[in-house]
Amino acid sequence: MSRLQIGLIVAGVVLVIGVLLYNVWQERRARSRLGASTRVEAPPAAARVEPTLRSGDGEGTAATARPAPAPPSGAGSAPDAPWRAPMDDVVGLAEAAPGAGADVAHDDEADERASADALRLPRGRAPAGSAMTIAAPDADIETIQTVQPARPTPASALAAGLHARLGKAVRWYGRRERSGPWQRLGAESRGDYVEFAACMLLADRNGPASLAQLEAFRKVVADVAASLPAAFDGPAAADEAQRAEALDRLCAELDMQIGLTVRKAPPATIAGTRLRGVAEASGFRLAPTGRFEWVQDETGAVLFTLQNVTDEAFTAESLRTGATPGVVFLLDVPRVAEPGRAFDQMKLAAKRMAQTVGGELVDDNGRPLNDGGLAAIREQVVGADEALRRTNIEPGSPRALKLFAA
Repeated sequence: MSRLQIGLIVAGVVLVIGVLLYNVWQERRARSRLGASTRVEAPPAAARVEPTLRSGDGEGTAATARPAPAPPSGAGSAPDAPWRAPMDDVVGLAEAAPGAGADVAHDDEADERASADALRLPRGRAPAGSAMTIAAPDADIETIQTVQPARPTPASALAAGLHARLGKAVRWYGRRERSGPWQRLGAESRGDYVEFAACMLLADRNGPASLAQLEAFRKVVADVAASLPAAFDGPAAADEAQRAEALDRLCAELDMQIGLTVRKAPPATIAGTRLRGVAEASGFRLAPTGRFEWVQDETGAVLFTLQNVTDEAFTAESLRTGATPGVVFLLDVPRVAEPGRAFDQMKLAAKRMAQTVGGELVDDNGRPLNDGGLAAIREQVVGADEALRRTNIEPGSPRALKLFAA
């Protein structure tokens, strides 16, 4: 074999290796871009979260707001591991069986607002044999540990787990038969159960569940199982930490809150008594949170809120004796059913408020909002609504209320 032939063979091998390495690099780069987010840092939970309205072309736009997750690190992170949106592969939920949920503990807003429309879940994530209903573990957004006691066991035996506080919402479910429906459990639940499911939310507006939180959750379940006694099974904390980060990235891209500001030109202000009278005449009610809430009569759901532009809470006393330079109408898009319709109602209320108090409707930069700017914002609200539905997070649904809770 001549030197030329040997050289050509070596060059070919080097070229093949180079192509393979380049493909691997491109694949990793594509995966990292898939998980990237363009969100802004959100203020602390106690602060008002409001998008920035820009008007580069004279027709305002709205930005999203959600805390950015910490970069992957430690045992629960694998930067090169494949990532896919947690809700890509979906199937329809079974209809709730008659009598299901008789012992459901409604101690959070998400379960109280369960809608008649079935949620859809990806295949292969639910505990084996479970008849998933609306009041059931949601394997897309929760980490689930199943517990199989040696004999039928009352919910009261789970006391340590039912009262666990780990920084993310923890829910327990049980079923009376292996093939029966899941029921939400609380301290008041009666009867015996043959299987339990412990669930912890993977992400909310405070960020993804951390590896430490997931390990603590698994330890709580292990301790409960040991006390029954019972076998328990579920995914490893490190694997769930990766899933939590992916879910948080997805939600961050979908999060949107819209604020419309009504203000008086300085040094003029709106008297608190005047504000309260106008707000209540428009259908708002003062809530313990220090905001006015506009509640839909048919469902009891809060569609949008009215708060102080200074971020100071409204109270009966402050409204009686004080004044404010302006107010902000706030629409939390993922947490409202039919966001486009809710925006229309909020826009109308804001316009009426501005006219009644002699104020002006402006964006965050103090620029007047005209009908063109409001129409552009509405388009973005509708776009966010559609994006949420495409990823199987119906706005205002129990799933959305859990994921987009502070």
